[in-house]
Amino acid sequence: QTGAQFGYGQLWTALYMLPFMAAVQESCARIGLVTGKGIAAVVKENYSKTVLYLVVGLVVIANTINIGADIGAMAEAARLLIPVHFVILTLAITAIILTLEIFTTYKTYSKILKWLALALLAYPITAFIVHQPWGTVLKATIVPHFEFNFAFLFIITGVLGTTISPYMFFWEASQEVEEQEEKGNGNENNNGKRIVTGNMIHRMRLDNNIGMIVSEVTTWCILLVGATVLHQSGVKDIKTAADAAKALEPLVHSFPNAGFLSKLIFSIGIIGLGFLAVPVLSGSAAYAVSEAFNWNASLNYKPKQAYGFYSVITVATVIGLVINFVGIDPVKALVYAAVLNGVAAVPMLY
Repeated sequence: QTGAQFGYGQLWTALYMLPFMAAVQESCARIGLVTGKGIAAVVKENYSKTVLYLVVGLVVIANTINIGADIGAMAEAARLLIPVHFVILTLAITAIILTLEIFTTYKTYSKILKWLALALLAYPITAFIVHQPWGTVLKATIVPHFEFNFAFLFIITGVLGTTISPYMFFWEASQEVEEQEEKGNGNENNNGKRIVTGNMIHRMRLDNNIGMIVSEVTTWCILLVGATVLHQSGVKDIKTAADAAKALEPLVHSFPNAGFLSKLIFSIGIIGLGFLAVPVLSGSAAYAVSEAFNWNASLNYKPKQAYGFYSVITVATVIGLVINFVGIDPVKALVYAAVLNGVAAVPMLY
């Protein structure tokens, strides 16, 4: 949306968000690694109940809205390929997500679906297929550009919110705890402190930094493709999934059905990443609530072992589904959800 609307105007955000994003996510990972607890549990130990409920409430509300936006976007993307009613697709997608998340381990689930994230490579490929004014692109990447108007500030808040996202704070810390316990590193020494070796910290930093670099390179390519293909062609407002899919048409321009192929690649990316993202959103909300109330919390538990945890996942996902029936456009909902995350991130970071 920002590439289409502002061209190269916010291309610099990908570069300048990288160290901030890496530092924030490493801080969250360190909290989980060193304390053996998630963010909400640590907040509960150090702050009042008012602060705890505010933090948990913010992440649950933001995540639930984000879940709704993701489910809607997935259904819209699917409609580019199959002529099925939006309502049927949202119901089917929700049912599949809940079934997989509740009745399989996330480790198994993600092993299958993470390969669909490779669809994002379509953006770097397109970025280098299309003729780019590289001098202008380099300058726009390095030199920050600001416009002091509502539209610019609104979208840049969304760009920040979809990168420095509150749900990732909770997810990162909780998954670090689960990973260490799975490896048998949850032991404590005689002083009651967890044993955290330099090698554990090194591996965590390496994992985190590689992930953040890949994320921001991909972000930069999406911004660049949006700016070059859409903005320069006069498409300055993405209203539908089909509008967004046009960004990938240059990738398949030599094929007879370029329009369909670009929609296919775009749809695979949105649907695949949605199937990964919604469990992260609902799961991070469930971790936050469960830690606040001392409930069992793990995606490796069976439902009967952590009924509170899985209840939060189910309720958040179902409410997210219902949001799609109040007349909000799925593409706009994604943007608004990102902006909400950008606003919610400020007190969370503090």
